Amino acid sequence: MILLQESTDSRAAAEHPRESFRAELCLACEVRQGTRPWQRVVLDDLSVSGFRISGLAHPDPAKLLSIRIPGMQLLSAKIRWNAGPVVGCEFTAPLHIAVFEHLVRQAQQSG
Repeated sequence: MILLQESTDSRAAAEHPRESFRAELCLACEVRQGTRPWQRVVLDDLSVSGFRISGLAHPDPAKLLSIRIPGMQLLSAKIRWNAGPVVGCEFTAPLHIAVFEHLVRQAQQSG
């Protein structure tokens, strides 16, 4: 199930209306930091500016994270917070809205 919701931060929504949308989804991906091995994770929240994943062992906030989303090129992100294996990240370059919409559609079709 995909749930699109508008951010509760009205200032952010006014300044960047397209960035205010988030999609709750469930998409299997792979991530790695530095030369560590790839790890399977679940992408469960996505916006054009970042995402939340679960299942990442030993995240290192000092290192960039690379994420492989099926059907997409390799993307980079910075870890902004973590609570154990749940990690919130910000893309180093925001997604184009068409890419965001494509990923949401892809998750809907696979879920």
